[in-house]
Amino acid sequence: MKAASRFWRALVTATALAGTTGIGLAAELNPAAVVYKLPDQVKWSAPDARGVQNAVLVGDPGKPGFYAMYVKWLKGNHFSRPHFHPNDRYITVLQGTWWVATGPKFDPAITVPMPAGSFVTHFGKQVHWDGAKDEDAMLLIVGEGPATSTDAEEK
Repeated sequence: MKAASRFWRALVTATALAGTTGIGLAAELNPAAVVYKLPDQVKWSAPDARGVQNAVLVGDPGKPGFYAMYVKWLKGNHFSRPHFHPNDRYITVLQGTWWVATGPKFDPAITVPMPAGSFVTHFGKQVHWDGAKDEDAMLLIVGEGPATSTDAEEK
């Protein structure tokens, strides 16, 4: 019995050691199957005059076809003005609170808060506007390009 016990103990120890040495080695992903960007590899634009930063993840929002992008509204009562897009856009609030309104009259007091986890659809050719108040709001926007914007503010 002692020999059998030693055999099994040695086998379990060898198997455990083989398993732990594999943990330290990072597997390489096949780039034909998976492509990825870690957070520090995402290229953000500089903030624009509205207090917005963009990072295109897939596609080109300026051209026909599918696109996905991050949009960060910086805190400080930064808002777009009433506008519309030609196509539907699907937005997930990833962080912070995003403030949304509809119609051609710009008035930040009538915006509705969309906390992290909210999902919003902006329908094509429908007037809306949005932004951030007292905290940054990070969004994931996906849609079909071109994602042009047409001003629609009531003066």
